[in-house]
Amino acid sequence: MKDVRVTVDQNDLSSFPQGRIDVDRVDATTDQEIHEQIERDEAAAMEEMGKYIRVIRARVGMTQREFSDRIGISVDTLRNWEQGRRYPTGTARALLRIIDKAPEVAVAALQR
Repeated sequence: MKDVRVTVDQNDLSSFPQGRIDVDRVDATTDQEIHEQIERDEAAAMEEMGKYIRVIRARVGMTQREFSDRIGISVDTLRNWEQGRRYPTGTARALLRIIDKAPEVAVAALQR
């Protein structure tokens, strides 16, 4: 990608680059359209997270029951994550990231 240098004057807003945003289109967007887009974005994010979790589980070669038992959650919770109905948060997301980056170490550490 080509580097572009821009000089701006903090006291003159017109010196700031406009970028690729269509300001008129943004201004014309209704609150309802924004809300609908947020819902679509959240649904897409949950679907992507579900795929990510299925890939991690497949990589460690475990069934849903085995994987959920190993990481200390209910199988229903795991199914909800994988099917995009729920989204793992906090500690669960961190644990999934660890399993993704170092599956052998994580699975061995989680041995019961």
